[in-house]
Amino acid sequence: MSTAVSPDLRRIWRGARVPLAILLLIVIVAMVIVLSRGKQTSGEFDPGSYEPRGSHALAHLLEQQGVQVRAVHSLAEARDAADSGTLLITAPQLVPTNGLADLRRRVSHLVLVAPGSTALGMAAPTVSPVGAGDVRTLQPGCTVGAAVSAGSVTLGGRHYSTDDKTARTCYRDGSEPSFVQLADRTGTVTVLGAADAFTNDQIAKEGNAAFSMRLLGDHRQLTWYVPSTEDSALAGDKKPFVDLIPPGWRYGALTAGIAIVLFALWRARRLGPVVREPLPVVVRSAETAEGRARLYRRGGATGHAAETLREAARTRLRKRLGLPRDAGPPAVVETVSARTGRAPNEVGAVLYGPSPSDETALVRLADELDAVEREVERS
Repeated sequence: MSTAVSPDLRRIWRGARVPLAILLLIVIVAMVIVLSRGKQTSGEFDPGSYEPRGSHALAHLLEQQGVQVRAVHSLAEARDAADSGTLLITAPQLVPTNGLADLRRRVSHLVLVAPGSTALGMAAPTVSPVGAGDVRTLQPGCTVGAAVSAGSVTLGGRHYSTDDKTARTCYRDGSEPSFVQLADRTGTVTVLGAADAFTNDQIAKEGNAAFSMRLLGDHRQLTWYVPSTEDSALAGDKKPFVDLIPPGWRYGALTAGIAIVLFALWRARRLGPVVREPLPVVVRSAETAEGRARLYRRGGATGHAAETLREAARTRLRKRLGLPRDAGPPAVVETVSARTGRAPNEVGAVLYGPSPSDETALVRLADELDAVEREVERS
């Protein structure tokens, strides 16, 4: 009669049905919540997003003042919508350079949020980035109407410099401004170091609302361009996915990976003591020895098998000769030689010699070990 020790399907189902039911309930609840909310916009600085980093509150305030806000997410949509008026681009680095130059010519007022040197080269060549700082409350220190009416504003971020004498700079963080506005025959370009003043969680603080409404509401039409990485116009300018991940996220992922590895190593050393369990059947010691011998033979481990036989013989000889368990080779060889009359080098070759090269030599070694043990017993 055999005893089953592996769980059958019925036992597995009994143990797993409760966790599966809970998981299914969570999935159903999540689907109901998503479907009940309907289609909603999300994303940083998006005029349709109700999230803390979204800008729905500002878009709503502008619409109440009669400004027509049109949100676009592709270069083609921006070209169609940009007809004079104001154009806000929240991520200029995602706009192809040729498209940015085209948009610059189509509008009266272009607002760029934290542009890099490439975007500035196409839209405002006289402006260049010179560093970055923290986003915090800054004072205007200039005569730009939006800045004067707003006063202190949540700004900062990137810093810029310009060699255009007609350009107006505001909200200096130290010695460098985070707001630059310049005008030419084409129109006005405003460069912002950050757009935190536009977000839902910051619009009611300081003079952010007044600043944002004066800056973006200077024309009846506002095209709010939130570039998307899925835009087909970016096919030729697409970067590897890793390059689009902010450095802080990459550093965090590396740190988390190291923490997971260390946690796994720590848990691996805390498996606890070995728990003895009754075997379902009784295995004779001879069968265990034969099974191990077959494994040694299959793996060609004659050296390992020879060392196992020698260690067992040495252990028995130490016990019969009254030697301590940690007796070294010289003591063992000398004592066995004296009891058996064999030469010390002969005894040393049998008990501590080199490993046999094949199975025939291994069998010969086993016979010599038995002979030495019998001689010690008879002496």
